[in-house]
Amino acid sequence: MSLRPTVDFLLYDWLGVQSLQQRERFADHSRETFDAVLDTCERIAREKYAPFNRLVDTQEPHFDGERVTLPQATHDAWAAYAESGMLSAAQNHDIGGMQLPYTVEAAANAFFAMASVSIGAGMLTVGNANLLMAHGTETQRRVFALNEFAGRWSGTMCLSEPQAGSSLSDVATRAVPDGGDFMDDPLGPRFRLKGNKMWISAGEHEITENIVHLVLAKIPGPDGKLPAGVKGISLFVVPKKLVDADARLTGERNDVALAGLNHKCGWRGTTNTLLNFGEGKFPVRGSAGAIGYLVGQPGEGLRCMFHMMNEARIGVGMAATMLGMAGYHASLDYAKNRPQGRPVGPGGKDPGQPQSHIIEHADVKRMLLAQKSYCEGALALELYCARLVDEQHTGNEAAADEARLLLEVLTPIAKSWPSEWCLEANSLAIQVHGGYGYTRDFPVEQYWRDNRLNMIHEGTHGIQAIDLLGRKVLMENGRGLQLLAQRINGTIERAIHQPDLAPHANALGQALAQIGAATKAAWATAEPGEALANAVPYLQAFGHTVLAWTWLDVALAALALPESAARTGRLAAMRFFFHYELPRTGAWLQVVSRRDMTCASLPEEAF
Repeated sequence: MSLRPTVDFLLYDWLGVQSLQQRERFADHSRETFDAVLDTCERIAREKYAPFNRLVDTQEPHFDGERVTLPQATHDAWAAYAESGMLSAAQNHDIGGMQLPYTVEAAANAFFAMASVSIGAGMLTVGNANLLMAHGTETQRRVFALNEFAGRWSGTMCLSEPQAGSSLSDVATRAVPDGGDFMDDPLGPRFRLKGNKMWISAGEHEITENIVHLVLAKIPGPDGKLPAGVKGISLFVVPKKLVDADARLTGERNDVALAGLNHKCGWRGTTNTLLNFGEGKFPVRGSAGAIGYLVGQPGEGLRCMFHMMNEARIGVGMAATMLGMAGYHASLDYAKNRPQGRPVGPGGKDPGQPQSHIIEHADVKRMLLAQKSYCEGALALELYCARLVDEQHTGNEAAADEARLLLEVLTPIAKSWPSEWCLEANSLAIQVHGGYGYTRDFPVEQYWRDNRLNMIHEGTHGIQAIDLLGRKVLMENGRGLQLLAQRINGTIERAIHQPDLAPHANALGQALAQIGAATKAAWATAEPGEALANAVPYLQAFGHTVLAWTWLDVALAALALPESAARTGRLAAMRFFFHYELPRTGAWLQVVSRRDMTCASLPEEAF
């Protein structure tokens, strides 16, 4: 079973991405060039990624005290990915990019995530380079970003610390000016960093000749103390190996040391590290302290870093989606070929009849249809968000502003919803396989292990929920939520005239009204503790409503096409979501509207 027909339908029949070629930035492109990119990525994923997904799971990264060793397959996959040009796909022609729409780039990268998310592609490297293109100096862009886009160097984001986790206001890494000439370095104001960073993906390896770390740290005040809160955080580019202003390696190792590898449940093909900055293991230029160059203005590091974090959140959502999709395809293939049991007829089961394939059993169909509705719906949502990115960058002023605000509201959903429900799809894929699914003879157990991380990294479920209910639906006097409601109502108005869709349109309208009422009720007392006590149920209900809208809009596009098995399947997945999933929102929103304090008010000792 191929992913390509689903991608083509969503890109061309639903989103109409081919219309983007009418915009100046994408004028050199056509349906043919988009297809060529998709063909290339599908081929590389099939040849360089998928065959080695189990290998990188069983042959974890190894640290011998000096260097980290990864399987050769990982090196080969990176080389093929870099050679494809996908690292610079969205960049300008004049720096070697393709000026490809982000919607097409996201769709092309989906093939790699499905083939082996554990090997990884270029998400963090591209996000790192994009941040530097937006906030770095001309020299920082030329030296660091362009070499990342070329695949010569790779990149990381270094936020969390062992003692702080997601609480970035408690960041304790220090950055002090490096001597009297610290302002005169051509790579930017030069500082010495000391501190520890935890959970750094791809923080140490030998795949590329250098690693560019983007590090959050605080500059001490005149009293030597670190400023309190997130407003005191600055951002620094800290290369593993020092370079000059012409991007040449100087031969000096920076004072960045691997303290150890984290041994994970999944994503075992990618190193996850604890890094020590400035501990003195690699004293450079006569003293301890990792050399870093200030990016942007002092105290604005978190604002700059969010440029990368928001990209990463959509990337995590896509990774979760494609892991779910991989499990769905595997369990569908298994169900079509596994004989077990017999159909129930008027007289019960006839043991004299041949066994049925398990896909003929109603409950197996339920599990497959649930997976299809979760994963194909999530893929549609991620590509819709990618289309908003293109609108933000190339649309007219009003359209770009709307896209910006819609992305603010939808990003917590784009990250969190697939990471919860496509994980559930992986669980159902194991269930379809029965006992075999719980063994390593089949890939579905690995897909579940790999996907379990996505509910945690780039902001846990609870963090995304607080961001949504505590900030995103309130920002700009609720205009983002109003814009989303307008888009949803537009779909409802179109669907209400289709007899097969009218009941679902009405159900979506009711769910949307419940979201609006629950949002007001949550904040009725203006007490954040009460409003946010049930932020996660709010996030779940909001996400289900968004996915129901997505499916209804997809169904309208499907109805416009000739009858086919694919059309029938999409309409069935839409019906499943409305019949089995959307009704959940009422229960979630009840506790939100009541500002139920059952969980928040329970004292610690009661546990």
